[in-house]
Amino acid sequence: MNSPRIAVIGAGVGGLACARGLQVHGRSVTVFEREGSAFARWQGGMLDLHAPTGQAALRSVGLFDEFRAVARPEAQELRAVDPVTLALVHHEQPGEDEYFAPEIDRGQLRELLLGSLADGTVHWGHPVDGVTAQEDGTARVRFGDGTTEVFDLVVGADGAWSRTRPVLSAATPSYTGTTLVETFLDDVDTRHPALADLIGRGSLVAGVGARMLGAQRNSGGHVRVYAELEGVPLDWHEAAGLDLADTEAVRAHLLTRFEGWHEGLLDLLRRSDGGFANRSIHVLPTGHSWGHVPGVTLLGDAAHLLPPHGIGANLALIDGADLATAVATHDVLDDAVRAFEKVMLTRAKAAGEADAEMMAMMDDEKTRDIGAARQFMNDRMLGAEPA
Repeated sequence: MNSPRIAVIGAGVGGLACARGLQVHGRSVTVFEREGSAFARWQGGMLDLHAPTGQAALRSVGLFDEFRAVARPEAQELRAVDPVTLALVHHEQPGEDEYFAPEIDRGQLRELLLGSLADGTVHWGHPVDGVTAQEDGTARVRFGDGTTEVFDLVVGADGAWSRTRPVLSAATPSYTGTTLVETFLDDVDTRHPALADLIGRGSLVAGVGARMLGAQRNSGGHVRVYAELEGVPLDWHEAAGLDLADTEAVRAHLLTRFEGWHEGLLDLLRRSDGGFANRSIHVLPTGHSWGHVPGVTLLGDAAHLLPPHGIGANLALIDGADLATAVATHDVLDDAVRAFEKVMLTRAKAAGEADAEMMAMMDDEKTRDIGAARQFMNDRMLGAEPA
């Protein structure tokens, strides 16, 4: 039997995990990515890969040892502090060999996955405009240059604003009312030692009401800083008369919003080494699903977009690995996709419900409730023994 023609749309971690899994099982696959190269843009902060999802996916596609070689278990540390006094109100300190949810830079994980693929698997600079289901159970991909190509299966791994999703669902992401304003610190240990001590080896968070400040260590002394604003309009910066490209004006505005907070926390904003990026948080409805359409499916954020609480990348990885395994273990391609969708949609619904419950626990006093909220999420979503 000829190998099915499979296209993965999007070279994020979920799409690449799917492609890697398919190749491990001897299946052909082509990944189409709109960006011009693997290094066209910065890939984001660090990811904590959970034992039953992200780590299980890397085991499935044969990359777990490579992951362990670069992952940082010490970065599982979480420090929550009072925003006014800087008193430590919650502290999660990993044990010597605790490997339940170690951190890895998203860029490192993506490079690991890309390096595992056969040469030429990813076609860079190939934006997709849309996908059409065909009567014979195949799907036609329409590229940005006007050309088209037919595949036996098209996997939409193209994120929140997926161009694949409309063939299956009319759902579109909705704004949650929460925005993250992101900046960064470089060489924090040598250039900002006081902030390095405050942040610790992993993540720092402080919050009250509708405001939160957080910092997240990446590799190489790089720290991402996040100012969270809740209950603000999508165009909050325009309403405030701000040009996001005006770094000093945005900095001054944020310092005003966090007025009265401890100077040590405000230094995360004062001493940042870069500009400020606006990250508005969008989600798909909890339990988003679709009627099965032969020849097309979705995974990751294209299927179940959640807030950035450490769940999404793990789900994308296990989605990709599960779909590859299903294709390899079913004689009929459409049966494989149906089996995958049943498992994936059930898991995504449970994750969305758990995330919503966790956020309800944190609504009033983030720092006061963060320990209980984290334990709740561990019990609901991380219910497996450490690797």
